[in-house]
Amino acid sequence: MYLSTSRASDIAGDTPAPKGPLRAVPGTVFALGLVSLVTDVSAEMITAVLPLYLMAGLGMSPLAFGALDGLHQGATAVLRLAGGRIADRTRRHKLVAGTGYALSAACKAALLAVATPWSVAAVLAADRTGKGLRTAPRDALISLSVPPGEQGRAFGVHRALDTAGALLGPLAAFGVLWVAVDGYEAVFTVSCCVAVLGVVLLALFVREAPAPAPAPAPAPTRARPAPLPVRTLLCLPGLRGLCLTAAVLGLFTVGDAFLYLLLQRRLGLSAAYFPLLPVGTAAVFLLAALPVGRLADRLGRRRVFLGGHVLLLGACLLLLAPVPAAGALLVVGVLAPLGLFYAATDGVLMAAAGPLLPAELRTTGLAVLQTAQALARFAGSLLFGSAWTLWGPGPALALAAAGLSLSLSAVAVVGSGHAGNTADS
Repeated sequence: MYLSTSRASDIAGDTPAPKGPLRAVPGTVFALGLVSLVTDVSAEMITAVLPLYLMAGLGMSPLAFGALDGLHQGATAVLRLAGGRIADRTRRHKLVAGTGYALSAACKAALLAVATPWSVAAVLAADRTGKGLRTAPRDALISLSVPPGEQGRAFGVHRALDTAGALLGPLAAFGVLWVAVDGYEAVFTVSCCVAVLGVVLLALFVREAPAPAPAPAPAPTRARPAPLPVRTLLCLPGLRGLCLTAAVLGLFTVGDAFLYLLLQRRLGLSAAYFPLLPVGTAAVFLLAALPVGRLADRLGRRRVFLGGHVLLLGACLLLLAPVPAAGALLVVGVLAPLGLFYAATDGVLMAAAGPLLPAELRTTGLAVLQTAQALARFAGSLLFGSAWTLWGPGPALALAAAGLSLSLSAVAVVGSGHAGNTADS
C-alpha cells in the first residue's frame, strides 16, 4: 500500500499546485480526487442500474428497496466511527482509507456470485461498510492538507473530481447495457476492474497526512496529558449544532434513486435510458462543486448547506406539481437542483466541520458528523419506502417535502445563534 516512485512524489508531494481555480490545492488533494474519480466510476455503474435490477429484475418491493436504500446509509455508521478512531490513533489515514477502498472492490466481484434480492443486499451492505471505513480518513487527509480558510476550495476540487466519476459511471453502465441487453453481470465485471484500478492509484500516488506540530515538551516531573476523549467532541463549539442540523435535514432527504424512479414514471422512460438520469445530476454537480465550495468559504458554509436543501425541496415540489410539464423542462427542473444540492452539501458540510476539530481528532470528528447524517438518512429511507408502499409515491413525496420544509424553517431559526456563526467561520 505504500509503494514509492518518483512519479508518485511528483503528483502527491508538496510541489506548487496549478494556477487558476485549482490554486492553493496540494497534490494530495488532487491525487485523492483522482482516486475518488475512478472509484466513483465503479460505484455509479452499479448505482445507475440498481433500482431497475432489484425492483424490475428481481421483484423487490418499494418498501424493501427503501430498506436497502437506507441500509446504504446506515451500514456505514459504525464503520465511520471505527475507521475514524483507528486513523486518529495510528496516524495511518491512508492505510485505513485503502482498506475501505479494497473492501468495496472485493464486493463488486462478489456481486457476480449472488442472485437473490437479499443476498445482493448483503453484498451491498458490505460495500457500504467499505465506504464508511474510508470516507472519514479520506476527508481528514484533505482537511489536514489545507489551511482553515481554504477548506471549501479543497473539498470543492475533490468533489468535482469525484463527481466526474459519478458522471462517467452511468454512461459506462449505459454503454455496457447498450451492447449487452440486460447484461447486469457485464456491468458488475467492468465495475470491479475499475474499482481495483482505484486501489492501485491510492497506493501509488496518495501520501500520508503530515503529523501535527508537536506540543512543547513537558517538565520531567509532569505527567503526560491524557488524549482528548471522544465524548468531548460534541462539546466543541459549533460541532453539536452541525450534527443536529445534518441529522434533522437528513431525515427528510429523499434519496436520489427514489427521485429517479419517480421521474421515470412521470416521463414513461424505458429501462434502457434509466442509467442516464444520474448523468444529469452528476454533470451539474461537477460544474458547481468548485464554485459552490469557494462561495461557501466567502458567504458562510452553513448558509450554503441550508440553501442546498432548499433546492432539493424545489425539485420535490416540481415532481408534485399537478400541471404536466414538458419532458425536457421536467428533467432539467429536477436534475439541476439535485446536482446543486449535492454541490452545496456534500463537501461543504465537511469543510464547515474541519476547522472546528483538533488535528488529533479530525478524522473521528468528521466520522461522528457523517454518522449522524447517515443514520438519519437511513431512517428517512425506511420512512419514505413505507409511505410509498402504504399510500403510493405521490403522498410519500408530499410528506417528505412537508417534513423537509418544516425542518428547514426550524433549523434556520434555531441555528441563527452561536453555533451557526461558528460553523460559518
